[in-house]
Amino acid sequence: MSMRIDYNKVAPAGIKALGGVYGYITQSGLSATLIELVYLRISQINGCAYCLDMHTRSLRKMGVAIEKLALLQVWREAEALFDAEERAALAWAETVTRVAETAIPDDAYEAARATFSEKQLVDLTIAIGLMNTYNRIAIGFRNPPQAVAEHSAAA
Repeated sequence: MSMRIDYNKVAPAGIKALGGVYGYITQSGLSATLIELVYLRISQINGCAYCLDMHTRSLRKMGVAIEKLALLQVWREAEALFDAEERAALAWAETVTRVAETAIPDDAYEAARATFSEKQLVDLTIAIGLMNTYNRIAIGFRNPPQAVAEHSAAA
């Protein structure tokens, strides 16, 4: 896989603007680990290799167990590994990411509101939208994962 466009060079102001949203999320008060788990789950849904690699590495650096990462895509079956806030965030991330299929039903909203304040839920939804945007950019322009670049350099 080779990169189609180096979007960081072609549209640095646009990518910087997305970075501003990322910065907002990091200071929002939501747990960094929670946000990274949500980012990883969204990237699994969207099939973004670049983001899967990046968020897995980040979560490992945060000390998240490999078993939790391995079972993230089936978190409902492995719910004992995820706390109530994580389960609520993952469920919300899935329904928002799949908005064309789900239309984000009232019961999904009510479940998320039972766990998160209005501000937390808005901030979480901004984070979900941001990751979906990053996934579409990385997939659309074929940004290779760091692991692939490292492997290619070692070969």
